[in-house]
Amino acid sequence: MTLLSTYDKHPVVSVSHSSNGCAVGWPRALERLRAAKARTLCVECYPGVFVEEIAQAFASGLEPSQVFLTTVCMKTCQELDLMLAPYLGDDRVFGRMSGLGIRDFFDPCKLEAVRQQIAQCEGNVLIIGTGASLLAPEAELLVYADMARWEIQTRQRNNEIPSLGAQDQAEHPSRKYKRAFFVDWRAADRLKMRLLPKMDFLLDTNDRQNPKLIAGDLFRRALESTVRRPFRMVPLFDPGPWGGEWMRKHFDLPKDAPNFAWCFDCVPEENSLLLGFGEVSIEIPSLDLVFSHPRELLGEAVHARFGTEFPIRFDMLDTMGGGNLSLQVHPLTEYIQEQFGMHYTQDESYYLLDAEKGAVVYLGLKEDAKPAEMLHALECADRGGAPFPADQFVNRWPVKKHDHLLIPAGTIHCSGKDCMVLEISATPYIFTFKLWDWGRMGLDGEPRPVHLDHGRESIQWDRKTGWVRQNLVNRFEAVTSRDGWHEERTGLHEREFIETRRHWFTGKVEHDTSGGVNVLNLVEGPEVVVESPHEAFEPLVVHYAETFIVPAAVGQYTVRPTQPGRCATVKAYVRTNP
Repeated sequence: MTLLSTYDKHPVVSVSHSSNGCAVGWPRALERLRAAKARTLCVECYPGVFVEEIAQAFASGLEPSQVFLTTVCMKTCQELDLMLAPYLGDDRVFGRMSGLGIRDFFDPCKLEAVRQQIAQCEGNVLIIGTGASLLAPEAELLVYADMARWEIQTRQRNNEIPSLGAQDQAEHPSRKYKRAFFVDWRAADRLKMRLLPKMDFLLDTNDRQNPKLIAGDLFRRALESTVRRPFRMVPLFDPGPWGGEWMRKHFDLPKDAPNFAWCFDCVPEENSLLLGFGEVSIEIPSLDLVFSHPRELLGEAVHARFGTEFPIRFDMLDTMGGGNLSLQVHPLTEYIQEQFGMHYTQDESYYLLDAEKGAVVYLGLKEDAKPAEMLHALECADRGGAPFPADQFVNRWPVKKHDHLLIPAGTIHCSGKDCMVLEISATPYIFTFKLWDWGRMGLDGEPRPVHLDHGRESIQWDRKTGWVRQNLVNRFEAVTSRDGWHEERTGLHEREFIETRRHWFTGKVEHDTSGGVNVLNLVEGPEVVVESPHEAFEPLVVHYAETFIVPAAVGQYTVRPTQPGRCATVKAYVRTNP
């Protein structure tokens, strides 16, 4: 199917046909800031920004009389280690969600001393770094230096950045990611939510050689426009020890990567947005939209339940020509609350975009599986003994294209090789307990972490063959049939808060967000167009396997093919009614 190469890897939300509001590169950005003639310039930086490089550029272009870096006010590394120990522990992957703020990273005495110095300075002053707005809350000009979450992870992997206030630049990337996930990003996001409504400028720092500056008012208007139309996030692709070749072939991905295991196509914690101003695109974390317009994006009922968290996740898992995913389980709600401080868990499902003949998904336990025997076999395998005999304990379900398998938390599962899975799930991100990884190493040459201690507390031993067949495998129900299309309910399970609907169509299909956010993927057909029946937004063209979001504020919208042939979408939304 040659049309699959139309997959757009850099979708842009067009905001304006003019780039006049964007200052691209240091010379133009600094010229724009000089024109503001501010005595105190505060540059708040998200953790991961190259602060010293930016400070040098600002100092050389603006020539302030004095520069203050926020690092001079922070607690010592030893003090921070002691403060963060209850949230991080010793595990390589898991910690506990922190309620700390950026202010907690600062020494109160040092902070007050620097504030006094800033107040007494004559001439122009530059305050820069994470927490800069705390040093100069009354600064005449506030710039927010932002960057995409994925770029931060790239810098972590390249050992280019330390954790906030730490000297752990050479630490294993997984531990820096853990620190950021449970502590640094949470604290920075709490401050960011207060600053986005009032910052004077946004500085896109993803390209260290070519920053982009736009006025805060223009940035906020762009978000107001985005939240009232369907849009796509920027997809991200990553290799893995079980990764396959389907996405490389169909999405025209680079040939130099070992494989492609994941595609994050709707994960606001990871994905970014490209805001288009003429020929210029400003890249921002998708979370900026969630933080700025949660009610318009999510809808009142979903916002009331989840706050400023986007609860639906779409990603892709490619094992075509690769290997099995790790055998795994997700925690029940009470376990994730008690152990990790998350208020909901990762219920999910596997929708098969494609599958080779003979492909299987491991799901649920066999009728004669005995907990003690299975746990003993897992423990022996984890210690380097005989490989875990998965087929003795776990069901293998043959799968084909367009099958849908539901995976409520507590259900043991994994995709087998030769599957192309669209994973539709809730969004607690990283809380997967690996039970068995088929005796292989990660791409870094080290064993991948296995968490039998958490897994044994999470497996629901009554989810056996008969129950799984009746409740989790291809639970399709006809809903509506109209001229040119019909709708099916495909899940999810009653324990899961996400509802999924599949529409097969040859003509225009009418949809309505009904006050809640919709997430869709085109699972069949080369191309469709998403339109407003009232011309309330510009049409959005969507290609095969692309995920798109329809904010709650959109209301009515239609989806239609752009050429003859049958198409299908899978739509997910949060159930808000009993």
